[in-house]
Order: sequence, then structure tokens, then C-alpha cells
Amino acid sequence: MIRLTEVTKRFGAITAVDRLSLQVEQGEIFGLVGPDGAGKTTVMRLLTGIMEPCAGQIEVLGRKMLEENKADIGYVPQKFSLYGDLTVRENICLMGALYGAGREEVARRAGELLAFTKLLSFQDRLAEHLSGGMRQKLALAAGLIHRPRLFFLDEPTTGVDPVSRREFWQILYRLHREGMTVFLSTPYMEEAELCSRVAFMQQGRIVACDTPAGLKKAYPHHVLELPAAGKRLAQHLKNCPIMEINAFGDKYHLIVDQPARVIPLITAALQQAGLPPVPPVEIPPTLEDVFVTLASEVV
Repeated sequence: MIRLTEVTKRFGAITAVDRLSLQVEQGEIFGLVGPDGAGKTTVMRLLTGIMEPCAGQIEVLGRKMLEENKADIGYVPQKFSLYGDLTVRENICLMGALYGAGREEVARRAGELLAFTKLLSFQDRLAEHLSGGMRQKLALAAGLIHRPRLFFLDEPTTGVDPVSRREFWQILYRLHREGMTVFLSTPYMEEAELCSRVAFMQQGRIVACDTPAGLKKAYPHHVLELPAAGKRLAQHLKNCPIMEINAFGDKYHLIVDQPARVIPLITAALQQAGLPPVPPVEIPPTLEDVFVTLASEVV
């Protein structure tokens, strides 16, 4: 469905995408993750034909002329881009008309999508009066009006409440079961876990790409979990052989290479600092552990 070969995109002296190669297969939910400024949105715009690369080759749906893909792809950009002074139904119908569908077909398809996205009871509300979650559902419905084979979504749930995010993903999974290929970027690791495959992007490059299970299995370090024991934990453990200390809610994840040797040292350091000498417990790595370490290792 998608093939990028040594693709580069520069903006003046800034290289946003750096010799990137990537392949996405039919029927995948492919997730692109990475910090702000990694190049995720630029990749999305290159794939949808909004931008042209400075070098390299892009094929989408087997075509090198991306202009020919408009009828077969859907795109939900990061920023809500529909019309606030139109109703939910009017926005969806407008998108259908722009793709050349007839009035009756647009009306039928709009009704299906309103029911599918649970927006039917809000169809006469102006888009500017929708909540963040409902706006994203409207953008999703508008992007689906022409039945695309390949759907691009750029951080579609950023700023959306947890309930709306869950409903949004239920919709994506239903589309996936119906055979649609989905390519999305997300800042949320729990969403990355739901993808068929995930690529981590840093400084314009893909530094790791695999299934979520494969990425965690290949993680070369060990993760120790320790209850929060004060804000100065890093200082108290500075003499212990710990690679990273990352806060996870009310706990810390300590990244180490030799847990059997390090755990007694950590316990002794806590006791010496006057803190409860609770030994850390080794846990399986999360995707967030994997990507935090990858981000720190990329120069």
C-alpha cells in the first residue's frame, strides 16, 4: 500500500525527513510515533501528495503519481479543518459533493456515517459548537464519505477525552475489520499498542519498526519498578549503575542491565537516604520504556 525509498524532505537548512525508507502492507493499522518535531506530519503530507520530496521515491497504492490517489485515500489532519459555520451533516455532504458523488448517494452515505460515528443526534449542530471528541468524529466521517482504501490520520485523538478516544478507536477497528488500511501518527503509547506495527521516528529517521510485541521483546535492557520515594530519587541513587530513571505516575521505572546486582544496591541506597528500603520489582518493558530509551540513544 505504501513504499518510501530513501525519501528526504528539507525546509531550508532543516532536514525534516532524512533518507527514510518504509513499507506498509494492505490491511495494517500502522502507527508512527515520535517526539514533536520528529517529522511525522511531514511524512503524512508527503504520502498524501500535499508536499513533494526533495529526494527519494514514494509509491502509494502502487502509484508514483500521488495526484491519482485522491479518490482512494482519506486524510484527517492534525488541526480540525472543516467548516464551523456548517452543521455536522452539511460538512459531511459537502465533502461528498466535492468528491463528485450524486445528491442521493451523498445523503445515503452521510446517514450511514452519522450512525456509524454516533453523531446522528448531533447532525444539525454547527461544527463550531461540538466538543473536541465530536469534532474528531466529524473529521473522521468526512474523510470516509468517499469510501477510501487507505486512511491517513495525523494525531487524531490529541486533546480528546479518554471516553471519546476509546470510541474513536472502536471505529478504527471496525474499519480495519472491513479491510481498510490505516496509517496514523499518535503521541499516546497506549494507542501505539493497538497498532499492527509501529515505527518510532526521531530526527527525521525511522529508528525502530516492528509489532508492539516485537519491539518490547527486542528491548535490550531490564525495567525495575519502584514506588515514588521523593523528588530527589535520582540524587539518592546516583551511585547505583542505573541507565535511566523515568517517572510513571506514582512510580519510577529504572532502566538497568544487571538487575540481580543492582536491586540490593538500590535498596541500600534508599535505606541510607532515610527512605523506605522497598526493593524494586522487575517488570516487562512497556512501549513507553522502549521509546524513551530509543529517544535518549539517538544522537
